[in-house]
Amino acid sequence: MMTLALLAGALIGLGLFTLSRALFPARPGLAARLSATDGLRRESAVSVSVITREEVSPFKQRLGESLGRFYAARGWEMRSQRADLALLGRSWDGFLATKCLLAAAGLLAAPLVAGWISLMGWGVNLVVPVWTALLVALVFFLLPDLQLKRDAAARRRDFRHAVGAFLDLVSMNLAGGRGVPEALMMASSVGEGWAMARVRDALASARIVGITPWQALGQLGEEVDLDELRDLSSALGLVAEDGAKVRQSLAARAETMRRRELAEIEGQAGERSQSMLVAQLLLCAGFLIFLSFPAAMKMLGS
Repeated sequence: MMTLALLAGALIGLGLFTLSRALFPARPGLAARLSATDGLRRESAVSVSVITREEVSPFKQRLGESLGRFYAARGWEMRSQRADLALLGRSWDGFLATKCLLAAAGLLAAPLVAGWISLMGWGVNLVVPVWTALLVALVFFLLPDLQLKRDAAARRRDFRHAVGAFLDLVSMNLAGGRGVPEALMMASSVGEGWAMARVRDALASARIVGITPWQALGQLGEEVDLDELRDLSSALGLVAEDGAKVRQSLAARAETMRRRELAEIEGQAGERSQSMLVAQLLLCAGFLIFLSFPAAMKMLGS
């Protein structure tokens, strides 16, 4: 009986460890990042996109497609999740398959824990594991959404910063006498980050599709749910014929974005300062309790 309990505990621990590694994969080291950066620089002569696409296994692809048809049949568009996935370069089918597999793992986790507890000789009510399994499955089903929102928020913040720099570059190119399409393309070719690559790809596809560059920027803003690109597309569509108005509009928008970003950074710094102050107060309170505990015990004992 003890051997079975140890084996069950080892299997549960291994499953939890594998699940934690799948949810929170290890970050690449400094050497791996430097080698990847060097590889991108060596391939800069060839037009290589810096957007990494998620590789989905055939099983997850089939499962995700089935779930996608299920969502589509009921009219569940999930525009916010789709925009976040497009921003991160991840697959919608893979995301749905991950949610389903995690929910299945959560549904099986509670019976395994209940079986392990019963092997240990403790009394367990069978009704409790059923509700626990459903609750754990629901939590596991929602975990990818929380992680997606967190990662997409960080990516979208970086994208806004890149758009602000892009507006300054476009304004400088317009001041040099270039037209709006040429200024947009030249400004996008300067940066090497993933955000500039997305803008550059959108402008390049505009020539193939036969739409204006600002319409392509608007479509990119709709795809990744970025208000700054949608506003930029509308502004360029209104004043594209007047170079002076375009330069003034872009300069004003870039200044507004920088001020907004500075305000957000100051707000985050203030929140972190408050959290550090709370941590220091808790530390001082614990130290005072540690000092006064022997005297209080001595008084109570006497």
